Amino acid sequence: MATNPIPQFPSDFLWGVSTSAHQIEGAASEREPSVWDTFSAEPGRIKDGSTAATACDHYHRYREDVALLADLGVDAYRFSISWPRVRSEGGLDFYDRLVDELCGAGVRPVPTLFHWDLPVPLDWLERDTAARFAEYVSVVAERLGDRVKKWITINEPAEHTLFGHALGAHAPGKRLMFDALPAAHHQLLAHGLGVRALRAAGADDIGIANSHGPTWPASGEQADLEAAGFYDLLLNRMFSDPVLLGEYPEGIGDLMPGDVSADLKVIGEPLDWYGINYYAPTRVGAPQGEDIEFGGLTIPAELPFSVREIEGYPVTDFGWPVVPEGLTELLTGFTERYGDRLPPVVITENGCSYEGVDDQRRIAYLDGHIRALHRATEAGVDVRGYFVWSLLDNFEWAEGFARRFGLVHVDYDTLERTPKASYAWLRDGLRSRPRPPRAVGPPDLSPRES
Repeated sequence: MATNPIPQFPSDFLWGVSTSAHQIEGAASEREPSVWDTFSAEPGRIKDGSTAATACDHYHRYREDVALLADLGVDAYRFSISWPRVRSEGGLDFYDRLVDELCGAGVRPVPTLFHWDLPVPLDWLERDTAARFAEYVSVVAERLGDRVKKWITINEPAEHTLFGHALGAHAPGKRLMFDALPAAHHQLLAHGLGVRALRAAGADDIGIANSHGPTWPASGEQADLEAAGFYDLLLNRMFSDPVLLGEYPEGIGDLMPGDVSADLKVIGEPLDWYGINYYAPTRVGAPQGEDIEFGGLTIPAELPFSVREIEGYPVTDFGWPVVPEGLTELLTGFTERYGDRLPPVVITENGCSYEGVDDQRRIAYLDGHIRALHRATEAGVDVRGYFVWSLLDNFEWAEGFARRFGLVHVDYDTLERTPKASYAWLRDGLRSRPRPPRAVGPPDLSPRES
């Protein structure tokens, strides 16, 4: 085990952990249904047959979870707000209570406004959903903006488009292949409209959480290089170029619906920081003529690329390769590509799935990635924060409860929380770092009367 887990970052560097509403809240009967509720109810959709109806019951046990955050010593907690819950009577009251509890514990609330749990009546294939998102953002900002200062619009539109709309492996379970592209465009448009809604509410600390990773060609052969380039364009640049440059990569804009030029002016609204979720590189080659099982997904043969195994690295219990240096490569590459168009970066997710409470492999994973992040800062990348995924073991989407990403073990029968060895490791490392006084909200942080 590393004895000094936290290299010397700037004293105002933001340390946090992340979760999402559908994966931990439970209390599904106390809100409107989301596409994930209907998806999970279909036989065969979730590998262990489970649903997130109860999940970790964070909705009723949030005070216990905030106490864990306070003991851990993180500066911030990235959670998501359930759009279906906000649409339900009294749904924002829960987030009022949660934000008050966080402020009272000295933990900065960092809400994500959409993390895949779309209300059932809505559809990202429809342009109107972006407008409905902006209205929802305005309602949330008006209620919480006096205490919430740092906001995230949308989480991983690339995965929500690919897995949920193109391959059918996630909710809403559509298998549209390249006809799913409107879902990507409308999420990006919703992001831009959400930024405008937050600005109108007075917010000045806004980002997005996009997933990115280096794309490694399977070989130096031209067919593999071309396939890797297309994959990188589709899963990386299609979601970063519009946000950071106000334009789609070559040829992509022609495939999108509506007045793309006008929409890009909205999508490219300036951000205060850019969030990156990093897990691993992807090795990509030319199509192999058959479906491929990879990372729990079926990659169809008709795609113009194939995803290959990355050999020579340890893997997590999920089978994902552990490549800390990929984070350094990604961040330095982003800086080279986008230059002064890239605002400060925050790592909004980074984590791993391992079994056991004495999770020494998770400690090694986090130690390696934190050090890789530090090397990126030494190379000149302006990184302002790092959020571990995740605080709690939780409902891991189509995998159900089969994967454990948490710093805290959750017994899904009793809901008992047990901090893991990695929790203690991170807590001890955070306690040893320089930590100047920091405002976590407005001057008066006393909780509101419920």
